[in-house]
Amino acid sequence: MSVLPPDVHPALTQLLQALQSPDNVARTQAEEELNSGWVASRPEILMIGLVEQIQGSEDPAIRSYAAVLFRRMAMKTRKDPATNETRELFTTLQADARHATQTKLLQALSSEADGNVRNKIGDAVAEIARQYTDDGRLLMAGHASGVADGGMIPGKEQWPEVLGALFHASQSTDPGQRETAFRIFETTPGIIEKQHESAVLEAFMKGFKDPEVSVRLAAVAAFSSFFRSITKKSQQKYYPLIPEILNILPPIKESNDSEQLTKGLIALIELAEAAPKMFKNQFHDLVQFSIQVIQDKDLEDSTRQNALELMATFADYAPQMCKKDPSYTESMVTQCLSLMTDVGIDDDDAEEWNASEDLDLDESDMNHVAGEQCMDRLANKLGGQALLMPTFGWLPRMMTSSAWRDRHAALMAISAISEGCRELMEGELDKVLDLVVPALQDPHPRVRWAGCNALGQMSTDFAGTMQTKYHQIVLPNIIPVLNSAEPRVQSHAAAALVNFCEEAEKEILTPYLDTLLENLLNLLKSPKRFVQEQALSTIATVADSAEEAFSNYYSTLMPLLFSVLEKEQSKEYRLLRAKAMECATLIALAVGQKRMGPDAAALVQLLGQIQQNITDADDPQSSYLLHCWGRMCRVLKKDFTPYLPAVIPPLMELAGAKADIQLLDDDEQVAQIENEEGWELVPLKGKVIGIRTSTLDDKHMAIELIVIYAQTLQASFEPFVDEIMRKIALPGLAFFFHDPVRIASAKAVPQLLSAYKIAHGISSPQFAALWAETLDKVLEVLSTEPAIETLAEMYQCFYEAVEVVGGKNTLSANQMGTFIESARSVLEDYQQRVRDRAQEAADRVQDGEEDASEEVLFAIEDDQSLLSDMNKAFHTIFKHQGASFLPAWERLLPFYDAFITSAEPTQRQWALCIMDDVLEFCGPQSWAYSPHIIQPLIAGVRDDVPANRQAATYGVGVVAQRGGEAWSEFVAAAVPELFHVVQRPGARKDDDVFATENACASIAKILHFNAAKVANVQQVVEAWVETLPVVNDEEAAPYAYSFLATLIEQQNPAVLAKGAKCFTDICLALDAETLQGQTASRIVQAGKNLVQIAQLDANALLSQLPQEAQATVRAMFG
Repeated sequence: MSVLPPDVHPALTQLLQALQSPDNVARTQAEEELNSGWVASRPEILMIGLVEQIQGSEDPAIRSYAAVLFRRMAMKTRKDPATNETRELFTTLQADARHATQTKLLQALSSEADGNVRNKIGDAVAEIARQYTDDGRLLMAGHASGVADGGMIPGKEQWPEVLGALFHASQSTDPGQRETAFRIFETTPGIIEKQHESAVLEAFMKGFKDPEVSVRLAAVAAFSSFFRSITKKSQQKYYPLIPEILNILPPIKESNDSEQLTKGLIALIELAEAAPKMFKNQFHDLVQFSIQVIQDKDLEDSTRQNALELMATFADYAPQMCKKDPSYTESMVTQCLSLMTDVGIDDDDAEEWNASEDLDLDESDMNHVAGEQCMDRLANKLGGQALLMPTFGWLPRMMTSSAWRDRHAALMAISAISEGCRELMEGELDKVLDLVVPALQDPHPRVRWAGCNALGQMSTDFAGTMQTKYHQIVLPNIIPVLNSAEPRVQSHAAAALVNFCEEAEKEILTPYLDTLLENLLNLLKSPKRFVQEQALSTIATVADSAEEAFSNYYSTLMPLLFSVLEKEQSKEYRLLRAKAMECATLIALAVGQKRMGPDAAALVQLLGQIQQNITDADDPQSSYLLHCWGRMCRVLKKDFTPYLPAVIPPLMELAGAKADIQLLDDDEQVAQIENEEGWELVPLKGKVIGIRTSTLDDKHMAIELIVIYAQTLQASFEPFVDEIMRKIALPGLAFFFHDPVRIASAKAVPQLLSAYKIAHGISSPQFAALWAETLDKVLEVLSTEPAIETLAEMYQCFYEAVEVVGGKNTLSANQMGTFIESARSVLEDYQQRVRDRAQEAADRVQDGEEDASEEVLFAIEDDQSLLSDMNKAFHTIFKHQGASFLPAWERLLPFYDAFITSAEPTQRQWALCIMDDVLEFCGPQSWAYSPHIIQPLIAGVRDDVPANRQAATYGVGVVAQRGGEAWSEFVAAAVPELFHVVQRPGARKDDDVFATENACASIAKILHFNAAKVANVQQVVEAWVETLPVVNDEEAAPYAYSFLATLIEQQNPAVLAKGAKCFTDICLALDAETLQGQTASRIVQAGKNLVQIAQLDANALLSQLPQEAQATVRAMFG
């Protein structure tokens, strides 16, 4: 029975019909009426009316649409009349209207007979329940209380009836009702999160054993959603349900019901992502079942691929469990390779494939692509030790098979696994190339294509090794493939050459340039435009790598490119023209302005004309032009300045773009956006946010180009700096929609500051104003940046910006205090992450797992980078502010004390480096912190970690030099410890040598600057001579050899007695170039004096050195 006036429903029915009208005008008018005549002025009547339409309409289409519209309106935001806050519409309704709506909605759910309509009503119920649970309002038993005439108060009003109604529905005799209940639980798991575990377990257990398959699968999907919403600790209580879930799937497979089996597999994939270990006891059986599904060709391909995805998910999240299973790896490799042979069906001779010019055809739903992608994941997660043997057990046989699909699959498998198996495969490249290279002459074009693909991928994955060791195998064999009869093979051979050449040194490429460019020039004559485009890209890469060696080909190629650029082309040739621009500017960068002569200005003029003629927003020439301008700026340097007014405004427009974000209210909008390229969808509180990533990518690229302009032009870029800094770079630091934009902005800030400083001078009011605004923003983001990797970039931005400004007054006391408080927050978060990882490691040991996941290793690496950049920030402040930083700095003493005594080497190194800065830049005032420094410094000198030993030995030397008399007793006591560093086993090995050489330099500093408390100085000097040479550390060498020069000048008996050794040590340092400038000149003169004083045979001593070293030293001695 309706509670609304009689005129409401006829009007509402008419509105619902108009909203579904195929007539755009009628539909638009209806939307306007909905918003202005109902939502804005009488939302309570609208929502009750929609529920009554759901209950009372005889037309299922109206009932269904009313339920959809109800859900959409419920989540629509508006100002709450009672509080003026922006909230979701349903929560702002009058209390009596809300209660009536909720009651009628549950009645409609229980009485609806049509399955599709019932599902739509269920979605509406789930949305209202979500609004309660998201605000923390309980759905448990207890009376509801709220505001009589206003919106809901979080934590007060409840909706206990929904839980009872859903549990009742889950026990209904109607399977449709039971399924709907679980569908709602899936959508809004918060409904049951707070319920007692036994009740939840019982409900799910009953659902898993339901006689209807659809209900069982709905229960599994609901459990998956619920399980992922609760804490890890709570999850463990539900592990016993896994056998019941797995028992659901085999009967579905036996019935060949692909659709239902897919639903079950998708739920399992979600559970495997959340807690793979809970499958441990049933894992082997699950592997065998999944393999049966993958190989069952009677099932739909999508179902088989979902079974493959389930197994790959375990590799992603529990690689050790996979490696321990006796059949997992071998079975998965076999099935992947089998799927990869499912290619080119009904196109045996590749006629259709070769005729196609759509090289970017989406084949992601094809079996062969699924197999390739899975092999890639297995290689990256399981590693070569597990994967190579079963894979190469198949590949040689497949390569000699008479079936081209087998050969194709084998080559694509090599492409897929080379990155993940890099360490082990790199030592076996001879054998791998023996399999791959013959494929370049295979009779089937798709096999030749796959051979090119494998060589291209290997050129990237084994970059350096492939180019230096195997160029004589790769290039002579792939260059002839450019002459293949099939355009797609020609194009792919050229693409593979891009991978090879971009990692090759010019010395390697030079002997091949004639043949390579002759064949690439022939491709420019191809009738296929995509071949011409690829040829231009390859020529551009060759030019970029060959550098000045490309000059010989300039006069042949540049006129051709000018010809392409000067011609007016139709739309289909725009990409070719863009590639020609790219090629021409990369050649310009390779050969330089001098070689180009007047062509440089002509090319810039030509690019300007092209830019003026671009009218379409989707013209690919626009984005290519931006990079071309950046290259020509690097070619012309200051001569590019006159072109900036035409080049920079469009770049600033892109760089200043706002985030394009859309709130998607319904499934149709989501589906539409999903089908468009360049969008990312993010679920948020029952809604979906669409973010246009293509706009963000362009913004990132534009800011990166601004960095190049500021770096290259410096003061000449000044007219644009102020606006770019204030409107683009500084806002970009807090552009939280896209990490790369924030990173690029962080790179831009110091470069823009530097350009402005050079133009105006450091003391100018203009620079002071820009620095003040910049510093405030940079300090702010040190406290707000959420991503660890990006936070490290922000610290780098900070210390590089401070370095640009320099001087004692760079930072005020308040600003140093702000920096310290942000550092405190960062260090607290870091310590929590360390504790969490320690707990995870303990859990792994308990579960029999040894290795940390790749994600954990990456997280540790990110934290190490963060600490390193924080170190540099502290160092920079101390360097410029000296002891004035101490009052702020000492607020974090508990952190320094904790880190410097930590069992974790990275933390000890971080704190030691900071203490080094205190000792170096605060001089005698550092003594006040000696209780925090002395013992950790001695412990650091004894540390088994070379990097920590180096930091500590450096600290002892620097305090001897800068600390004054107060530290004299400490540094004297440290001398024996420093000698122990030099005498450690393996002290001169790669990892240890820097600590050893710092110990040598530190003893020299003690003897030179602070020897008052050192006993038996002459004996120490004699022992110190034996710690030379210093041939690696360019910072330590000048101190060591300056002291040696002093000893020679003093004719100290220690150096006279060991004159030959001292002279040889001087020669070694000069050859290693650890000495430069005045220090080198002084030590050369000291060496000459030593030869005379000690009566040394210099020629005989030099003859013991390598010929090249002899020549270097003789040139310096004159």
